[in-house]
Amino acid sequence: MKTSRKLMVFLLVLAVGLLLSATMVSAQDTVIRIASQTPLSGPQSILGTGIRNGVELAIAQLSGPLTDLGYTVEFVPFDDQATPDVGVANAQNIVNDGAILAVVGHLNSGVALPSSEVYNDNDLVMVSPANTNVNITDRGYPTVNRICGRDDAQGAAGAQFAASLDGVSSVYIIHDTTAYGLGVAEFFQAEAEAQGLTVLGFEGTEEAANFEGIIQPILALAPDLIYFGGLYPQSGIFINQARTAGYTGLFMGPDGFDSSEFSELSGEAGVGTYYTTVAAPVTIYPDAADFAASYEEAYGEAPQPFAAQAYDSTGIVLQAIAGLIEANGALPSRAEVAAAVRATEGYAGITGTYSFDDNGDPEIGQYYILSVGSADPGDWNSNELLSSQNIPSPLAAVEPEATPSS
Repeated sequence: MKTSRKLMVFLLVLAVGLLLSATMVSAQDTVIRIASQTPLSGPQSILGTGIRNGVELAIAQLSGPLTDLGYTVEFVPFDDQATPDVGVANAQNIVNDGAILAVVGHLNSGVALPSSEVYNDNDLVMVSPANTNVNITDRGYPTVNRICGRDDAQGAAGAQFAASLDGVSSVYIIHDTTAYGLGVAEFFQAEAEAQGLTVLGFEGTEEAANFEGIIQPILALAPDLIYFGGLYPQSGIFINQARTAGYTGLFMGPDGFDSSEFSELSGEAGVGTYYTTVAAPVTIYPDAADFAASYEEAYGEAPQPFAAQAYDSTGIVLQAIAGLIEANGALPSRAEVAAAVRATEGYAGITGTYSFDDNGDPEIGQYYILSVGSADPGDWNSNELLSSQNIPSPLAAVEPEATPSS
């Protein structure tokens, strides 16, 4: 009798456990997580936080179709500290969470490159709003995509613009030794030479505070323009010190300059600096007005560059996941999400319309050239737009035209 009673209690406990387990599995099957990886601390955090906020806002505003299908979308931001080792460690934690179906990031190409190796090994799709190094997509990974342009086109566009300026016949090129800074500087150099400009020097530096040892030799060479391939924490300070030391020529750089923090660091010395970017001020995009208003209401400040691109990157991911669930009636695998994202055609975002080529580049990349108009960081989104170009990706540029059927 006692044995029978114990058996009944055991079976009852087992049944309850199985029921709870089934309930937990069912709940887990309806949770979708989207991760981001950007610097949320350190000197580049102003841009990294803007990307994070753009992802969060997109999930809040664009996950309705998934909610209607019975799913909950959660946001998981990671701080990569603009450091490759941290990014890779975070990437391993991200792929170990089976509910994460996509990553939006990174800010730094030097972090994205090794981190995306981890994503690709685990079929996890990445959509970048900001990584411009050519090797991001030239590896041909099926999981790696970006909606921004590339440094081969950005560097060349900057050199062509520099060559068009009156009085510019010589340039001196500095870079920050990162995959991003070195890469874009090399493309600038190649096109500058093709345009007939004299390159008086090409050097890399990791210096972040005292550039006197670099500036004095440059002053002796008296280049008409200094190009700095790097980001605003270095370039803003360098420009301030170079102007104070007596340099009277022009400054130019890539989209690593594109942050209101540049004005904070360079001050009046930075006014008139030219920069190329793949992410124009949000005011340039006519369809981004509502986003800008929502962003300012949510975060108490205007969006930084790449925040709107992060919003669109997230929208592409959410659309792909929702489409798979609608088609198959079940939560998709990571590989299925990656394939659906790569197949994106004509996604109407707030910063443009996006289709990916077979390498994950946008078929048409957007490139802008602006000049810094004020030393006030609050005026950054009012910088003057000097020119813009839509340039096909390398794959899109060589695609054969369709042959008319007979």
